Amino acid sequence: MSPSADVHSTPPLGIIEGFFGRTWSWAARTDMVHFLARQGYNFYLYAPKADPHLRRHWQTPWPEDEWRALCALRDTCRAQGIRFGVGLSPLELYREPRPQSRKALTRKLQALNRLEPDLMGLLFDDMRGDLPELAERQVSLAHVAAEASSAEHLILCPTYYSFDPVLEKVFGTRPAGYWEHLGQNLDPSIDLFWTGQEVCSRTYPDDHLTQVSQYLQRRPFLWDNYPVNDSASLSPYLRLDAYPASHARLSGQVAGHAVNPMNQAYLSQIPLHSLPEAYRAGGDYRPEAAFMSATRACTPPELARHLIADRALLQERGLNALTDAERRGLEDRYQPFAEAGQPHARELLDWLNGGYAFDPACLTD
Repeated sequence: MSPSADVHSTPPLGIIEGFFGRTWSWAARTDMVHFLARQGYNFYLYAPKADPHLRRHWQTPWPEDEWRALCALRDTCRAQGIRFGVGLSPLELYREPRPQSRKALTRKLQALNRLEPDLMGLLFDDMRGDLPELAERQVSLAHVAAEASSAEHLILCPTYYSFDPVLEKVFGTRPAGYWEHLGQNLDPSIDLFWTGQEVCSRTYPDDHLTQVSQYLQRRPFLWDNYPVNDSASLSPYLRLDAYPASHARLSGQVAGHAVNPMNQAYLSQIPLHSLPEAYRAGGDYRPEAAFMSATRACTPPELARHLIADRALLQERGLNALTDAERRGLEDRYQPFAEAGQPHARELLDWLNGGYAFDPACLTD
């Protein structure tokens, strides 16, 4: 049964670990599941672009140690009441001859069934899409996936998942009628991911969501690219702000809300803390107060004080604009917390020292 929200309720909330570049540790993933459970999130979709067994080499099985780690992550989700899912990105599978592509997808999904996932993502994002039969082929593969997967709920990510013109610039011209064909022909039990007016949207206006719902013939399942920072333009920033007030008005307009976090797992918890609050508080939600509350809830008091004071340096100035004095000051402030084992501070220092620098090769791995 699809967990899509009813028009008067908070939709399913969760994260999609769907970014490029440096991935999280298994320990950080486990800690994230516990955080999600405490905050009232519903699901965790494992889909890092850097996992070759989901994307570039998706037909190759995981080594035994990684498979055991995935099973342990699933077990942690289950124990915490979090729905566990996997996002498969079979790179340009829709360009292969149809019998072969269907058989290959079925084999992979049957293997993934051993994980007993609650959710399955079939993700065709960030791939070439200039193919006249693109929608028809993706619908066909989605129906194969729905048949082969034991997951209760399937979510398809189209190649063109936003109105943002950058997608056509990078991935080729969108075929005519692409979204309309998806909406008309995709089984209504299958949800569709959507990132908004832009790839990295901060708001989702009512008229935009209404238009998208008409194209897709279903409410979109938001793939929210905040606070993700895996691109050349965003990796110099730590995006800590709470979600904007407009998010408090999304109930009834979306089928679900999946957040794509930063490469920094623990620092991501600060903005993630505010999303369930926005849905719960509705018109009473205040982003600035939510940021302060989240920072204090996620970190020890003295560390929270520094993060609040340094927010402008971390989120607005960014790494490339810091002076040498500012950089030294940040290192001096956060080093004691890192030495004491505080993971938020360790991530911040690693970011300061280039540990999360954008690598263009990650887009083709």
